[in-house]
Amino acid sequence: MAKGGFGGMGGMNMNNLMKQAQKMQKKMEEAQAALAEKTLDVTSGGGAVKIVITGKKAIQSIKINPEVVDPEDVEMLEDLIMSAVNEAIRQADEMTNSEMSKITGGVGNGMF
Repeated sequence: MAKGGFGGMGGMNMNNLMKQAQKMQKKMEEAQAALAEKTLDVTSGGGAVKIVITGKKAIQSIKINPEVVDPEDVEMLEDLIMSAVNEAIRQADEMTNSEMSKITGGVGNGMF
């Protein structure tokens, strides 16, 4: 084996590999910081429940239209909230995976 090389790696030496890994790590850290600042507005029930969530899946607010608050039908309100939260998490995951795949070129997609 040639000095500093790995078989099957096209002559890439370990220093270049480490530099590329460090660049990718820095880009990922920057993207994660940016995702923490990005927000998504998600609704359910035609706007009856509104959720604001960050790309890091931190819920910033939940707003409930007073017209859907029915003491006789608490289950409906619970379902609307659950639906909005689940959709918010799904969209945050989608946004995170999209941003990270830009950096990784799709390698490891779905891991973030």
